[in-house]
Amino acid sequence: MNSIQAASYPVHFQDKAYVELSNLISENNYSMLFILVDEHTLEDCYPKFIPNLKTDKQIEVIEIESGEINKNLETCIGVWNVITELGGDRKSLLITLGGGVITDLGGFVASCFKRGIDFVNIPTTLLSMVDASVGGKTGVDLGVLKNQIGVFANPEMVVVDPEYLATVPEREMKSGMAEIIKYGITYDLALLHEIRDYKYLNLHHLITRSIAIKNEVVLQDPKEKNIRKILNFGHTLGHAIESFYLESADKENLTHGEAIAIGMVCESFISAEILGFPSANVTEIKNIISDMYPRIKLQKADFPSIMALLKHDKKNTNGQVNFVLLNAYEDCKLDCIVSDALIIASMEYYNE
Repeated sequence: MNSIQAASYPVHFQDKAYVELSNLISENNYSMLFILVDEHTLEDCYPKFIPNLKTDKQIEVIEIESGEINKNLETCIGVWNVITELGGDRKSLLITLGGGVITDLGGFVASCFKRGIDFVNIPTTLLSMVDASVGGKTGVDLGVLKNQIGVFANPEMVVVDPEYLATVPEREMKSGMAEIIKYGITYDLALLHEIRDYKYLNLHHLITRSIAIKNEVVLQDPKEKNIRKILNFGHTLGHAIESFYLESADKENLTHGEAIAIGMVCESFISAEILGFPSANVTEIKNIISDMYPRIKLQKADFPSIMALLKHDKKNTNGQVNFVLLNAYEDCKLDCIVSDALIIASMEYYNE
């Protein structure tokens, strides 16, 4: 796999990536290395990673609890305290080894500690490989509200090694597939058609193409003022649904991808109603998603709570919820205002 050059950092793959990481550490003469993990990546990924790290620098491992529920400022404070107690300074390097929670939270921790230390992302889930680890977004949740606190900060490098995916459960693999489906719908229709038969995917190609797409978009619009907003397709309603299930004690949490998949079906339906997005395409998207993900029945009694969470979406302006909608495949319209009645109708359509 060829490396991909982002704005200020490279994305390296497999064996070359570990060589480049060791070179980075040597050339920058870091004072010490911190490796941020959760209990799963400590057991499954750290033993594979550490033999590839060629350095004589002091290494400290910091473990946090896994799961979106722990992606918060309290966890950040715990990590900052540990780094401080272990003697971390401005010449320290933080390596994030994990999924989207680890890379989002770890990047935020690094960008704030002593006003910023270097960090490297090593994503170990499909979701973090194709989305969370690339693009310079870092942050944590505020209660159940997704990614409300954070900064734009680029890593020094991203290391992508698909061998880590051997430890990832199928449900989490499918969570990452939702982001690839999004890239197919909004940017490269060939990806959507490639995904149809989930059992025979060329994962290496899907990963590299997805990273390339995100990088192409982010290079044009690093701070999400314009075209980068297309990467939010399915996320406006999807994030609200994900947050609702996260805060509901009587419901099982959804993965990020499961919630975004629902959001894409709903927002495709809204696109047809407002922009004339072809109904055949709405059906195609719904069928692809129905084949890949379990059907979640959105209860009508829960609609008001989901609608209330929409009002906190970080993309809102002047109290208005802004949607990314589809004129056609690979053709989006940004900052669309949608009535509450149509949002509810879209959830009812998903339920059908």
